[in-house]
Amino acid sequence: MPFFRPHRKPQPGAPRLGTTPTSITRRALDSALASGASAYPNEFGGVLRADPPGVISELLLIPGTTAGHRHANLQLYMLPADLTVVGTVHSHPSGALHPSSADLRLFRSWGRRHLILGAPFGQGCWRAYDGNGEETHLAVVGAGTAAPGPLRSYRPRPRTAPVEPRGPLPDDEP
Repeated sequence: MPFFRPHRKPQPGAPRLGTTPTSITRRALDSALASGASAYPNEFGGVLRADPPGVISELLLIPGTTAGHRHANLQLYMLPADLTVVGTVHSHPSGALHPSSADLRLFRSWGRRHLILGAPFGQGCWRAYDGNGEETHLAVVGAGTAAPGPLRSYRPRPRTAPVEPRGPLPDDEP
């Protein structure tokens, strides 16, 4: 009995699965910047997915990720078995866009492209790095929404009038 093996022929000139990404979609970049701004003043961490190969198009959030002012712990064992995951993204609330020694250890052991985002999380507040921690270029492709602006400080609204107690309710008869 013959053994059936389906075989797909790749398109001529198409990037192969597992190639190093050279670009990121505007939507994925805006999602990462918005997530970093939302987590501020804590760090934010996530994983990058390339689909089609060669273009980072999705941001994956991993269950169990913990974050604080100086750390973001990714639970990489919680990732699904997916060959299109190509790297990581995390924020530095201080605005420093260079990798720390812990970042370099992660870069060397996992993924091909890594993004570091910095406050105030605008258009130019990110850098891309390769697996050795060397800065690299990622082209931003596609149209999308505008990146979030700088964070505004919180100011509580003043109360306009004090809350006055009302009389007894009808059910409160003696």
